[in-house]
Amino acid sequence: MPRTDGRLWITPQEHRSRSAGCPTGHSGYSRPMKKWEYATVPLLVHATKQILDTWGEDGWELVQVVPGPNNPEQLVAYLKREKQA
Repeated sequence: MPRTDGRLWITPQEHRSRSAGCPTGHSGYSRPMKKWEYATVPLLVHATKQILDTWGEDGWELVQVVPGPNNPEQLVAYLKREKQA
């Protein structure tokens, strides 16, 4: 069904409500949904591996590396990890 409000995405709540009556038997989420926290980390070219390894040891997963907003030569890492209850 096309969106009428101009958005290109649906919210998690919309997904759950749409899935509730699905003819294939999908009844929404069968287990609690994971919650994530995020971090942005500037990367130093000469220490990139060490920086990422350090964050990885703390449970952070690399999502993407992009050029910095003010200086394209400065890389920024986006990381995520599951929130602890």
